[in-house]
Amino acid sequence: MSSLQTAGCDLDVAVIGAGPYGLAAAAHLHAADGLDIGVFGEPMSFWDKQMPRGMILRSPYVASNIADPECALTLDDYSEQTRRELPKPVTLEQFVDYGRWFRHQALPQPQLDRRNVSRLERTNGHFRLELTGGERLSAHRVVVAAGIMPFAFVPSPFLGLRKELVSHSSEQRDLGLFRGRRVIVLGGGQSALESAALLHEAGAEVEVLVRAERIYFLRRARGILHHLGPITTALFAPAEVGPAGISRVVSTPDWYRRLPRAVQDRWARRSLRPAGAAWLQPRLEDVPITLSSEVVRADERGGRVDLVLADGLRRHADHVLLATGYRVEISKYSFLPQSLLERIDRVGGYPRLRRGFESSLDRLYFLGAPSAWSYGPLMRFVAGTEFAAPTLTRAVMRGARQRL
Repeated sequence: MSSLQTAGCDLDVAVIGAGPYGLAAAAHLHAADGLDIGVFGEPMSFWDKQMPRGMILRSPYVASNIADPECALTLDDYSEQTRRELPKPVTLEQFVDYGRWFRHQALPQPQLDRRNVSRLERTNGHFRLELTGGERLSAHRVVVAAGIMPFAFVPSPFLGLRKELVSHSSEQRDLGLFRGRRVIVLGGGQSALESAALLHEAGAEVEVLVRAERIYFLRRARGILHHLGPITTALFAPAEVGPAGISRVVSTPDWYRRLPRAVQDRWARRSLRPAGAAWLQPRLEDVPITLSSEVVRADERGGRVDLVLADGLRRHADHVLLATGYRVEISKYSFLPQSLLERIDRVGGYPRLRRGFESSLDRLYFLGAPSAWSYGPLMRFVAGTEFAAPTLTRAVMRGARQRL
């Protein structure tokens, strides 16, 4: 038993999820003295299995590093040690491989259990984890870094339609399967625009329907504000989440969370506005994009999808790809029973988090997108691991030492 481990528990800390946030948290916790930790889940599984082949990360290269305590496991370190030259921005396949390399460098093999947690309960002041297959373990603290897959948003007109006709963008790994078919993509952000480009390049007939009146492209590399030396540095944080000025505040979550709630909400909307990377524009020149198009009805007719738009016009397609994003609702985590959810203070699906990412249920923490209501939009991006992982670890260590 480690020096800080609680009597009667198998683990000091259990981390549910092995994506960028789970791996970063585990790396920092492992580096802390005396903690017995366990990480549950397949490393980088969401990125590997739910994102389309050929995807390129929208985030800048410098903002795509998974945080480790020594800042020694960056993309540059990965490139040097594996002798692989990385493009900027990074491709999906390279990022997945980087994440798995990170895991091997940062964590001992015994600390990773590739099984999923099927149920989490609180018993006698400890957490009880039931794993796939039925084995049970106990932990004094639990970190939920389980990602966004359960939060995939499907607009109401498409509920009930067969998966062969309608799917969320997170459900399509190989867009080449739609070669020669007519596909309508819903959405105006990076996922929609890049999916449309990949579909077009794979030989599908594509149209993008965008509810908004315009599409925003991130022209950061070309904008005049990015050629003003120190002024540019003052206006934009490296992660470049949010517009000029706001970007700097968003990059410091401890300050961001102290702003009036109305300001936080307004700045979050501006920072998370649907947008595509500027390098997508040439790839979309031959893809029809229809703006101000809201689908009000969708029906299956003759094995195809018949869409009715708000202006009365219609569209027909062999398949509709919903690049409609994710809406956080932690009750959709299948491992969280109602008995636990009732003890977690929530705001519109998000847990209301205290200092150190701790929920209202003592010793239960949330990282990644579920922490964005409390700590700001940076938590929706890999760059947020740089703040979240050490902040969480300090809170865990502070609580662990208080027991002694």
